Amino acid sequence: MKPLILDGTVVANHVKESLKSRIEDLKNQDITPCLATVLVGDDSSSETYVRMKGNACQAIGMESRRIHLSEETTTEELLKVIQDLNNDDDVHGILLQHPVPHQIDERAAFEAISIEKDVDGVTSLGFGQTAFGFGSYPSCTPAAILKIIDYYEIDVEGKHAVVVGRSPILGKPVSMMLLNRNATVTTCHSYTENLQDILSNADIIVAAVGKPNFIKGDWVKEGAVILDAGYNKGNIGDVEYDSCFEKASAITPVPGGVGPVTISMLLKQTVDSAEKRI
Repeated sequence: MKPLILDGTVVANHVKESLKSRIEDLKNQDITPCLATVLVGDDSSSETYVRMKGNACQAIGMESRRIHLSEETTTEELLKVIQDLNNDDDVHGILLQHPVPHQIDERAAFEAISIEKDVDGVTSLGFGQTAFGFGSYPSCTPAAILKIIDYYEIDVEGKHAVVVGRSPILGKPVSMMLLNRNATVTTCHSYTENLQDILSNADIIVAAVGKPNFIKGDWVKEGAVILDAGYNKGNIGDVEYDSCFEKASAITPVPGGVGPVTISMLLKQTVDSAEKRI
């Protein structure tokens, strides 16, 4: 029996369609949900990501405000821009595109974003609230993974979920979110011993390690649910898709899996923020 393809494009379109009437209601009250994206420097991949997010906003009637700063921008200059956006009542969400140039204290810049506008889930306060189960704006990729789980009605309660990766905006928060859903969670990383043995006992695998084709099909037990949050050069995920496809009961493709839903969750959380202004 072939596995269920967890189609992120379908899920993302569902989320975006559900936002259109909410955006219209806000506009009737003279509020247009606005996401401000801050790009520092001239990284071509970052420019593409920012443009994609701006286009996604405009496609459903949101405002996208783009702030492009020079490669030589200092931490102090960036903090001033973020503070101005915090104080702008017409801006409902702030996204600082990663990575920033080496001279900038990226963590200080993330922490400067107001919790009310941290729709990308990058502040330590937002992470703490997510871990405690009452955060309004979790990091968007973990939120996307949970949205896919919900859309396809995948049961996580009591299941053994293995998260491969521990980044502060992906591996760690998705581990907390699954734990809050009553999964039993193992978080693995580059120092984990016997990774293959751990994965062979996983009911749910979240791949978030940033290494192309890292997880092999013979590491995975029959019937596992596999959510690949990796996106590497050449449109390759962290999971060796063909071999894992043979073992899984459900699997996300790359591209077209977690990625589109991540952007839709950014839009949703910006609309959520705008609605709190009413």
